[in-house]
Amino acid sequence: MATQKQRAAARSNVKNAQSGARKKQTLKNLPKRTQKALGQEAAAVRRGDSPTRRELEAEARELGIEGRSKMGKDELKRAVARAR
Repeated sequence: MATQKQRAAARSNVKNAQSGARKKQTLKNLPKRTQKALGQEAAAVRRGDSPTRRELEAEARELGIEGRSKMGKDELKRAVARAR
């Protein structure tokens, strides 16, 4: 059975963990302009107007593009477009 001191320490640890999780919500800490751009990109993927990163990486693999796993989505788009 845990002592009162142990229970208090556990409560404190939980509060600290929750506080850390709240602080790490990075999307809401980004500038509004960046949030909007990310939302527009996600909407384009959902509509089917833009390929996902996985789809781009698969196409890059087929085209034999080197360093594709280290590339971001925009870099992959440019590399695939150049390789076509």
